[in-house]
Amino acid sequence: MKRHVAMLVGALLCGGVAEAQTGASADAGKGYAEIVAQSSFGNVTSQNYGGEFGYTVMPNLQVFAEFGHTRNVATSEIAAAAQTIASAVAQTADNVGYSVKQPMTFGVGGVKFLLPLGGQRLLPYAMAGFGAAHVTQDARFTVGGTDVTSNMAQFGVVLGSDLSGSFTKAMFTLGGGVTYPVWQSMILDFQFRYGHVFASGESINSSRAGLGVGLRF
Repeated sequence: MKRHVAMLVGALLCGGVAEAQTGASADAGKGYAEIVAQSSFGNVTSQNYGGEFGYTVMPNLQVFAEFGHTRNVATSEIAAAAQTIASAVAQTADNVGYSVKQPMTFGVGGVKFLLPLGGQRLLPYAMAGFGAAHVTQDARFTVGGTDVTSNMAQFGVVLGSDLSGSFTKAMFTLGGGVTYPVWQSMILDFQFRYGHVFASGESINSSRAGLGVGLRF
C-alpha cells in the first residue's frame, strides 16, 4: 500500500510538470486556508469533506493542520461480525437484514514540502502528518423491514463493542498534490491522501482523492 501511495504521489508531481504553463512563478505566500471535497476509497467507496490550513515556516516548507469527516470507512471485519449476528437472529426470525457503517472524524497535523517548478504557476507538494481519528461503529439490523437494533435481546443477542459504540485511535497520513492559482489569492488544490488508523483488530486504511478550494495570504 505504501509503495502504491508513493507511486500515486509521484504521478501527481509528474502530471504537474507535464501540464505546467509558462507564467509567473508559484508563490506559496505566508500560508493558506481551504475547504476540501474528496472521494474516499478503501474497503468501501464513500465521501469525505473537511478543511485544511497551513503556514510557511521557511522556504518550501509549511506546517499544516487537516480535519475532516468520512461518511464510511467500514472494514471487512465489522461486516463479517454483523453477518454472524444476522445469521444467529435468522434462526428464530424471518426476513433478517443488516447494514454496517463506520463514519470517521479526524484531525491531523504535519509538514508539507513544496516542490517549485522554476518559472511555473503550478506548485507540486508532498506531505506527511500524524493525528487521531474518532470512528463510530454503526451496525443496524432489521426483521421484516423493521429496525430491531435497539431490541436485540429478544433474539438472545447482545451487540459487542465490535458493532456498537465508538473509539479514538492514532492516525497517520501521507499525500501529495498540485496547487494552481486561479484568481488573485484563490487557489485550486488537486490532491491525494492516504490515511492509516491504528484500530484494534483490522486497521483502517482510507485513500482520498479530490479538490480543495482556498485562499493564500
